[in-house]
Amino acid sequence: GAGGGDPMRQSNAPRIELMGAHVGYDGVVVLDGVDIGVGDGEFVGIIGPNGCGKSTTLPAMSGILRPSKGRSVVDGRDVHTYSAKELARKMAVVSQETATPFGFTVEETVRIGRLAHERSLRPGRGEADDIVRRALEETDLTALAHRPITRLSGGERQRVALPRALAQSPSILLLDEVTAHLDLRYQTRLLDLIARRNVETGLTVVAVMHDLNLAAQYCHRLILLSEGRVRAEGTPEDVLTDDILSEAYSAPVMVTRHPLVDVPHVFVRAGPAPA
Repeated sequence: GAGGGDPMRQSNAPRIELMGAHVGYDGVVVLDGVDIGVGDGEFVGIIGPNGCGKSTTLPAMSGILRPSKGRSVVDGRDVHTYSAKELARKMAVVSQETATPFGFTVEETVRIGRLAHERSLRPGRGEADDIVRRALEETDLTALAHRPITRLSGGERQRVALPRALAQSPSILLLDEVTAHLDLRYQTRLLDLIARRNVETGLTVVAVMHDLNLAAQYCHRLILLSEGRVRAEGTPEDVLTDDILSEAYSAPVMVTRHPLVDVPHVFVRAGPAPA
């Protein structure tokens, strides 16, 4: 299932914007003046080779990381002017290393997402219970609801992070390689769910993605980072070309069309280069 929200909605002022962001660690430049703007209801993928800075964009956007120069603006306001609770009502972040509270069950962990809106996390609050139940159902976790987090596999634990974020009822969702540790079935289930929320509720999605073919299927627009800068930006057709990818990834890349859905499909030629 590919994404494809209303293109008219995407002409609005950006919901979230990284403006001239510079980030460095230990003297190494990670982001070198990056500008990224994401409109209301867009599903934007951030792609690029390892070490290009793509996983640094989300902490910079969400305010976890403060760039040395530049800033992140959410709905017209600098991200650092929001209280934590105000920001949590607008934006949820799902990262690969989402900390899971020790000793909590799956359902209790998902319910933590409601802290942005509720004073108490006790069950028995109608709307909150419905939101938590729906988030568990949509992510196929109802059967594991009462299992302690500590008794889940790594892949199962990774799957709990999304319903917890959805329980926040955010209007902006930031995803950091959320499919990385999931098998094929759950990769597509999870991205189908996010795409459905994007279309049905106008959820604005920014996803750092490692898998270019999943990015091609689900994202309206792609931003390719290379060496800390935006190297290409546009539709999957604009960005996923032989020349652009071969240069960015320093690999022999061939792009064709996907046989089932009409989007670009990326192949890397394996084996030693011909003599």
